[in-house]
Amino acid sequence: MNFEKQILVLASASKGRMGLLESAGIIPDSIAPMDIDESPKKGEATDRLVLRLAIEKAKAAFDKNDGAFVIAADTLCAVGKRIIGKAENEDEARKFLKLMSGRRHKVYTGVCVMAPDGRVAKKLVTTSLQLKRLTDEEIDWYLKSGEWVGKSGCYSIQGKGQLFMESINGSFSGVVGLPLCETLKMLVGLGYRLP
Repeated sequence: MNFEKQILVLASASKGRMGLLESAGIIPDSIAPMDIDESPKKGEATDRLVLRLAIEKAKAAFDKNDGAFVIAADTLCAVGKRIIGKAENEDEARKFLKLMSGRRHKVYTGVCVMAPDGRVAKKLVTTSLQLKRLTDEEIDWYLKSGEWVGKSGCYSIQGKGQLFMESINGSFSGVVGLPLCETLKMLVGLGYRLP
């Protein structure tokens, strides 16, 4: 059995993804967010988009980190076919939260894991969620918290956003940004030794 040092690269600057890995006792050797064009292609569905972006991020990080295992992910929220991304400002965040208020929406997370020898494992995880009907006061309170900044869907399910969640069907960690069970299965399947 080969017991050489394993190198693990997380191709993301997300604190949520890092926290999830740490909860499993996994500390990446480096954090290497990849700056790629995240624009959807014409007619590209949300599920295909997140998986494609995760694969592109993983390949970009793999090319810069020879001999490493790489984990990359991308997460998007959608109401129907409308993507609810990261709001540019508070007004846009308010519009997004009002759109999702009292409605079911989906969070799509694409994950790609690459082994040092170039083998690839990928997975799409979809979670369906229902927000309670939000009052203007609740939206104001949440926006003032600043927690929405940089979050797809404009909420953090592991933070104050969970107060508005009526139901979740699927992967909690997937909504945070990295479906942990699926990611660990892919890592182990590619030969990574868990701590």
